[in-house]
Parts: sequence; structure tokens; C-alpha cells
Amino acid sequence: MSPLAEHRQQLLFLLRWTGLAGLTGTLVGLQVAFFLHSLETIVAFHDRHRWLLWLLPVAGIATVLIYRHWGGTASRGNNLILEALHTPNVDVPLRLAPLILITTLLAHLCGASVGREGTAVQMGAGISGWLARRLKLSASETACLLQVGMASGFGAVFGTPIAGAVFALEVPVVGRFAPFAVVPTLLAGLVGDAVCTAFGSEHAPYHIDLTRAGLPGPTALEWNPAWILPLALAAVLFGYASRLFSQLTEAIEHHLARWFPDKLWHPVLGSLAVWGLVWLLGTQDFIGLGARAQPSSPTGYSLASAFEPGQMPAWGWLAKLAFTALCVGSGFKGGEVTPLFFIGAALGNALAGPLGLPVDLLAGLGLVAVFAGASNTPLASTLMAVELFGPVGQGLFSQGFVVYAALCCGLAYLVSGHKGIYASQRFDAGKHHPEWPRDRVA
Repeated sequence: MSPLAEHRQQLLFLLRWTGLAGLTGTLVGLQVAFFLHSLETIVAFHDRHRWLLWLLPVAGIATVLIYRHWGGTASRGNNLILEALHTPNVDVPLRLAPLILITTLLAHLCGASVGREGTAVQMGAGISGWLARRLKLSASETACLLQVGMASGFGAVFGTPIAGAVFALEVPVVGRFAPFAVVPTLLAGLVGDAVCTAFGSEHAPYHIDLTRAGLPGPTALEWNPAWILPLALAAVLFGYASRLFSQLTEAIEHHLARWFPDKLWHPVLGSLAVWGLVWLLGTQDFIGLGARAQPSSPTGYSLASAFEPGQMPAWGWLAKLAFTALCVGSGFKGGEVTPLFFIGAALGNALAGPLGLPVDLLAGLGLVAVFAGASNTPLASTLMAVELFGPVGQGLFSQGFVVYAALCCGLAYLVSGHKGIYASQRFDAGKHHPEWPRDRVA
């Protein structure tokens, strides 16, 4: 191909995919903004009416019936999207978007410990799959547009557009990117986040103090070689926590399916277990999204409180892990990522004292590292750390924070095993040996 023809091809590609990514990002950003405003209203309503937890089985049964009568393949959720990226003849239906929106809001109305990223990603994929069919795109272009939808949804819901783009590239096949989709996903992530922000959506701030007194060096995050060993130990524990979550969720789902073939029983039994844990712990702080403290709670345990010394019990991470595994494993919709943030931040809070590290630093690193291990996306998680905590202070980039984040996300990913929260995720090679047969890790 001549240089002139190559430049012409590049220009046409850029123009075509700028338009497609911009359109997809705008549509998905609007949907995510509506979802976040609705979720805020629903969560606030639940906080004022805590008795709604007793209706959790009703929400679960309604979810099963909705997908049984109208879901079809949409019931596979995120795994359907990954299957569509792997197999050209698998369609992602438009109904994926409204179904996941309705069932996620139902789950949060009644206090299920689920997240919101699954909703945003599935809404994005539903929109982009519909656009691909309307525009009669080829199989490879459809796969690219699905990743564009995932990137805009993930970036918009967390306010992390670059991490959203890399997540969409990294999650389908661990160890291999689709070069064709790099620029479109970056554009879509930026557009989706910008549109969502323009409509007043706010993201929870997580604060790492840069000027804390009494710590080595002039600031809390200055590069400190003495922290590398304790951070590495913490990272390994973050990885095993993500592994425990994935395995426990899978075990609950497997045993419920084995013992109770009718899925209507699954959320009922999961709800009974949730009620039992609430009674045992004497608090509802570990149900629901958990991003902020419930106003009526006397203890106020939340993801935000995990960044403060003495504001989270040492067992808090395990409580959130158990509640979330029960809810996700028994069929409640919404995703796992925000609860994984809670688990990681709470575990970081618990480890900070014994390891001699700042609480808020280790909470922030745990937040992204547990997600990295559970989703097998260490690059996206490292970038998420920069996007979530970078605006807090100028020193995060020039000092050691990015190195700490990369270390924790990388080690957590390494020890978390070859199974994660996405059953249809594939591996280009083993984590521990490049020649490990692919059929053992697929």
C-alpha cells in the first residue's frame, strides 16, 4: 500500500469511528446519567425505609420472572457480551439495557449488596449492539462497537474514562488487546463520561491525604522503598481476597442450581441468608451499595469510612464479601465492582496498622487491587487508581503512588487465579507460564 493510500485509509477510519464512538458515547452517557440519578433516589429511599430489606425475596423473585419471560439470552448479562466478542454469530439484544436497569434498581430498593458497573456495561453493550445491527456492520466492526459501548458505560458510571477504555480492551481476552478498538474505546470513554457529568451525575470522592503529619518524608505518598515489602504482602492478600470472592460466588451459584433447579428459589434462599447475617452482625451497614454511610446507622460503616482510621472493623471486608457473594450468587443483578471496592478498601484499612502503612493509602490501593484480581484487569485498575485519586493532589504522579498502584494491582492479579467474576473471559496464555495450554485457562 502506498503512503498516500495508507494516510487516506487512516483518515477514513478516524472519521468513521469518531462518529460511531461519539454517537455511542452520547447515548450511553445519557442512559448512565439517568441510571445514576435513579440509583441515588432509590438508595436514599431505602435508607429512609430500612424495612424494605424484608422485601428482598420479592425483588429477587421479580427479577427471575422478568428474565424468564422477557430476557432470553439477556439473562447471561456481562458473559453474553464477552461471548459476542468471541463468537461472531452471538447477538447482544437491545432489551439487555432496560432489563438490567429495572432489575438493578429493584435490587438496590430492597438492599441487595450488588454494584452498578454491570448495569452500565450492559446498557452500553445493548445500545451498541442495536446500533451495529441498524448500521449493518461487519462482525469485526460489531465487536469493536460492543467494546465502545462497554468503555463508555464503565467510564461514565465511575468517572474514569481512560480506565473504562482499557477495561473494555483488557477484559475479553486477558493478555491480548484488539488494536482496531483502541482509539474508538478511548473516544467513547471520554464522551460517555463528559455527557454523564454534563447532566449532573456525581461520583463518590475517595480521599488520600498528601500532607499527613508524622509520616516518613515531606508527604504521605513520597516514594519510600521501605513500603515496598509491606505493600507486596498486602497485594498478595488483596489477590487472595478477590479469589475468595470469585470462588465463593461461583460455589453459591453452583450449589443453588444443583439443589434447586427452579431459579425462583435462589433469591429466596439468598435473602434468608442475608437476613441471618444482618441479625448476626447487628447492622445493615454491609448491605446495599455501601458507597456512603446510611444516615440512620449508628456505626456508619461504608466504603468512604474505610479511608479513615478506626472507622471500619477488622472483619468488615469479610462481611461485605459474604453479603455480596450471597446476593450475586443467588441471582440479584447490578454487578460486583462497587462491593469489590468496599471489600478492598476495608481490607486495606484492616492491614494498614499491622503493616505500618497509612490507612487511606492502603484503603485506596486495596480498592483497585481487589478489583484487578477479580476482573483480571491489572492495567485498567492501575489507571483507575490514577483517575480516582489523581485529582486529589499534584504529588500523586511525581511521587510513588503510581508505582504502588501498579505493584498492588499486578501482584493481586497474579495470585488471584484463572477464574474471576466473568465466566466467559478468556486467557491468551497462563498467568504463570506463557506456554500453559490455553484450554486449561479458557
